Amino acid sequence: MMNKRLLTLKSILWAFVGMLAVVTAVRFLRGLGATTNLTDVSPWGIWIGFDVMGGVALAAGGFVLAATVYIFGLEKFRPFVRPAILTAFLGYIAVATGLLYDLGLPWNIWHPMIFPQHHSVLFEVAMCVMIYLTVLALEFAPVVLEHKWFAQYPIFRLAHNLLKTFTIPLVIAGIILSTLHQSSLGSLFLIAPYRVHPLWYSSIIYVLFFVSAIGLGLMMVTLESLLSAYFFRHKVRTELMARLARAASFVLALYAILRLGDLALHNKVALAFDGSWQANLFWVELGMAAIIPAVLLSFKGVRTSVAGLAVCSSMTVIGMVMNRIDLSIVTFQRPDGMHYFPTWIELAVSVGIVSAAALAFIYFAENYKVYAEHSDEERDLKVFPRPSVHSAAWFGGVWNRAPRRYSLTFVAGAALAIGILPRESFFKTPIATPVSPSHTIETEILPRENEEGHRFILASLEKSTGTSQPASSQAASSPSKVMLLGSKLGTHKVALFPHDMHVERLGEDSCAQCHHMSKPMDKNTACSACHRDMNKHTDLFNHEEHIQANGGNDSCNECHDPLAGEHSAETAAACQTCHADMIAKGAFEGSPMAAKAKEVKQMAPGYKAVMHRLCIGCHKDAQKDSPEKFPADFARCDGCHRVSDETLKSLEPKKKATSMKMDEVKTAAVAGNVAVN
Repeated sequence: MMNKRLLTLKSILWAFVGMLAVVTAVRFLRGLGATTNLTDVSPWGIWIGFDVMGGVALAAGGFVLAATVYIFGLEKFRPFVRPAILTAFLGYIAVATGLLYDLGLPWNIWHPMIFPQHHSVLFEVAMCVMIYLTVLALEFAPVVLEHKWFAQYPIFRLAHNLLKTFTIPLVIAGIILSTLHQSSLGSLFLIAPYRVHPLWYSSIIYVLFFVSAIGLGLMMVTLESLLSAYFFRHKVRTELMARLARAASFVLALYAILRLGDLALHNKVALAFDGSWQANLFWVELGMAAIIPAVLLSFKGVRTSVAGLAVCSSMTVIGMVMNRIDLSIVTFQRPDGMHYFPTWIELAVSVGIVSAAALAFIYFAENYKVYAEHSDEERDLKVFPRPSVHSAAWFGGVWNRAPRRYSLTFVAGAALAIGILPRESFFKTPIATPVSPSHTIETEILPRENEEGHRFILASLEKSTGTSQPASSQAASSPSKVMLLGSKLGTHKVALFPHDMHVERLGEDSCAQCHHMSKPMDKNTACSACHRDMNKHTDLFNHEEHIQANGGNDSCNECHDPLAGEHSAETAAACQTCHADMIAKGAFEGSPMAAKAKEVKQMAPGYKAVMHRLCIGCHKDAQKDSPEKFPADFARCDGCHRVSDETLKSLEPKKKATSMKMDEVKTAAVAGNVAVN
């Protein structure tokens, strides 16, 4: 008889996986900025709060049940061990997968293994999770090796017996690793006491994380058993789950007592009753995660009923996941106006990863001895639904067979994702960001102590006398002109450019390398005069102005060949046809500019692209030609983008429209010898 429940569930899961396939392609082809609402201020989103922190907690049932059976010897719970180990194994794979989506450079996820940061809690979490994932794979491997295909080969039987021999050491290793990283996830927030809300911050947060993981693990095993019994039509082991629920009741009560006691110890109880939305959220979360389930499960009638177990386990799972998300996202303090809410693409990734893990669980449950009550005949039996008269008429007699049905739902999910994705996800549409004219300041250029290169100290000013006051006795004889280039002061897009230093090193003849073109009646035109937008191409040619200057529409033939057809930029004469001195002498000779065109027509590329192309290219060439003079990181981003936010804020109120000289600005950035370095 066909299992319609499982067929429907798998169809829904395949639809979500289809959506995941599409948004995955968009995420890795278009990057984080095009698919998420993550920013430098909000670098942790739903992929960390739910996929990683919540996923690790939800997978805690593996080490809890392994310890229960193999360490404490409670053999009656052995039927729950394999499903719990499989849930933990797939859960940690989902954690690692979610982390790949969140990392800006996901191919570097292995770096902690060879670049250890011994003082970092996050390093400890990363290593424990990677090692524990390996331990879980070894713990579950015997289940795979018991399959009849592997059983026919002696080498696999030997591997199976060897792994069974090392079961206890593997279980002990798993318990140790789980204890470490479950608690260390909480320790991550100890270093952010002023950003974590007081109702969630605790000096024993690592203890709270570990205790809550144990309670959640027991309830997750209970919920997984109920769902498996429903979809696979297993026998519900109510008497055993009641014992797990009783243990969970004590653990959850302990968690609630520890959390409330910590608030009382640190005089923060009043915050929980101040009527704020954080206080209301605190009680909803704690009530669902611990207080209500702990109270309900203390009654025998509740923990021995399927409905009672289902309600309490669901509440605990939802409440504990809320705790991780509330702590890392919802109540985590950010600057005003810097809010975070996940995009639907972020949510689709999270749901898709969970769906893929659920499908993998179903596959193992159907084909391997995950559940003792499944016989080999049941696992080998492949039953397909019988098509109705109408479906057979439209789609043929075999359209509704399970593989085809799953393929159809997969394609439907993918098509839905494509249909609702914004256009920007497929076609790059630069955001208009006008470039501000450069700002000139005066600095002292000093050598770095025990390092290569230089650092720049902003010159201070006594406004009453109008004379510069050196910020250090080590200053050069006269301040050097340094320019701030970029879109706006007060943003990280500003770059520091020591103009005088470049002229001194490269000579006066080097001006053409950057100022490769000048507007008519101008010399060494600033980059921002032509490249007026950070991202978009900008038009160099003012059509109306040229028509008026040349006597109206009759002058069109002076630029456009009358025999060339349509009048367009492509058929127009080059700018230097009339303005012969626009292109600087030697502008494209030996320059790292990617554009080597001798003819300039109409459009100028985006400011960021050309500046990166020019500056990085020149720095790479200089370091390659003279490695003894320039450090290996000479072409790194922070070589130019090294102006602190504090410095920019101090300059912002005093900036001028076109330039900013030190006889007009007094900045506090030099207080305490603060350097722009």
